[in-house]
Amino acid sequence: MNKSSENNVDASVARDSSNNLFAHIKSDFLASIVVFLVALPLCIGIAVAVDVPPPRALITGIIGGLVVGVLAGSPLQVSGPAAGLFVIVADLISQGKQRFVTRMGEGMTIDDPAAIEYAMMVLGTAVFLSGILQVIAGRLRLGQWFRAVSPAVIKGMLAGIGILILVSQFHVMLDHVALWHGEKAHGGLQYLATIPEAINKCFSSDTSDNHHLAALTGLITIACIVVWPRIVPDKLKLFPAALVGILVATAFAAIAGLEIKMLTVSDNMFSEMTFPTTGTWFSMLFEPEVLTGAMVIALVASAETLLCATAVDQMHSGVRTNYDKELTGQGVGNILCGLVGALPMTGVIVRSSANVNSGAKTRLSTIFHGAWLLIFVAVLPFVLNYIPRAALGALLVHIGIKLVNVKQIKNLWASSKSEVLIYFATMLVIVGEDLLVGVVVGILLSAAKLLNRFSHLQLELKQKDGVAQLEMEGAATFLRLPNLAAKLEEVNPSSELHVRFQHLTYIDHACLDLLMNWEKQHKSTGGKLIMDWRSLERRFSDKANVGIERIKKATIADSDCPDPIAESTDGEQTEKGR
Repeated sequence: MNKSSENNVDASVARDSSNNLFAHIKSDFLASIVVFLVALPLCIGIAVAVDVPPPRALITGIIGGLVVGVLAGSPLQVSGPAAGLFVIVADLISQGKQRFVTRMGEGMTIDDPAAIEYAMMVLGTAVFLSGILQVIAGRLRLGQWFRAVSPAVIKGMLAGIGILILVSQFHVMLDHVALWHGEKAHGGLQYLATIPEAINKCFSSDTSDNHHLAALTGLITIACIVVWPRIVPDKLKLFPAALVGILVATAFAAIAGLEIKMLTVSDNMFSEMTFPTTGTWFSMLFEPEVLTGAMVIALVASAETLLCATAVDQMHSGVRTNYDKELTGQGVGNILCGLVGALPMTGVIVRSSANVNSGAKTRLSTIFHGAWLLIFVAVLPFVLNYIPRAALGALLVHIGIKLVNVKQIKNLWASSKSEVLIYFATMLVIVGEDLLVGVVVGILLSAAKLLNRFSHLQLELKQKDGVAQLEMEGAATFLRLPNLAAKLEEVNPSSELHVRFQHLTYIDHACLDLLMNWEKQHKSTGGKLIMDWRSLERRFSDKANVGIERIKKATIADSDCPDPIAESTDGEQTEKGR
């Protein structure tokens, strides 16, 4: 994007946030209510998924609306806690608890309030640093570069996260605590291995823990989420399926008097905010897990946000996204989230699509949705105590299933089989090992594929009646020099070799030198090398043509290279050469 177009985008965003902000207040107001209703259960569900109090997720949504909504470069995108960061957040909290217990020695457990508080400080510091990294990247105009990741890696990452959400929240949906060798399960494989045990408990004769009732509540939730959009009139579709599922499950549990686990929320939700103490906070800035977590959050959150912004741009015809401004706004939001101990944020496609589809026209809708979340947290926090944890677990199970998008796999298979390999490799490593390792593996495989593609050279030699034709397709680089040399050795002495490069994407100096040296040897046996040097020069850059210029000094080129093997269609062939 040139400077002029960037200025135009900035001007458009400025008009959106000032003169025209209240031009569509009615449609923005109505859209904000829909977005609030979508965001509320999702925020709470994500908090349950990472085992933190719901206020830490709701505060993220508030900051995403009231702060990032004002600063964002994508005015219709809605920011908040996202399922895509579930693995990173859960790992950071777990690492923080383990480190605290190790330091304190015997008598301390990971469920001790001091260990939990320390873990939240670790998370807050990492989120704060990730926000600084995002702001720096935005100010350096690196927004577009965060989108330069293979779709197979991004989709594989989301699928891996989806599976992790599915296998971990399946236990929450059944009110089951997954144990692995006597300790809480950790990681996708351990959660997956303990699912049969959780299912067996639902059918056990021992019903003291009511796993079967929790499972029933979860199934009702998922059924409502799936069926609601298919059966209700268009007017009622404004009520999001996720909210309907949670409300129905809550009503069912209350009316039936089910003794299952409910959310436990403080009347003063702002008491959950944890501000850093100077000494502890600064000491954490140099902890390895904090620095690694900050970088991973910044990378994943930025990629997810900017990809989401691109998708939102395709949904409407209004102001386009300024990626650098969006990245900076997200960074400011995460800095604030880190300071108050809230969950990290990204741009979220579910909330953003609900915003656009509900008729939002300006960023005022996003800002309003943050205000509704703030009012809810301040006035109605006690309502959350009636929500079954099984219902929220079921909501996350459904989200996990949706993230493993089978249609995307089919599309990747249709475009490239190797992309499917990258997709599954990324997904499986994330599930079996770690999110960061999985993403790195995916990126390395994409780079290897790219290297192979740009170094791939297909050579086809045809010989007939003293005339030979060498068809070159792909990239002729030094990596394929042995292949080219071997193919040239197959040319019969004293024959006339025509080199065709219509399907050649690149040729480097090493290959040109090889052709030049081979020509001298072939000429000594009475043979000829015929190439269209003029066309070759037109197709490739000046830097790549240093070798071409050298060879041209000893070569005469007058016209295009004919096909000496195939039958001529214009009745006569023109020889080119010396």
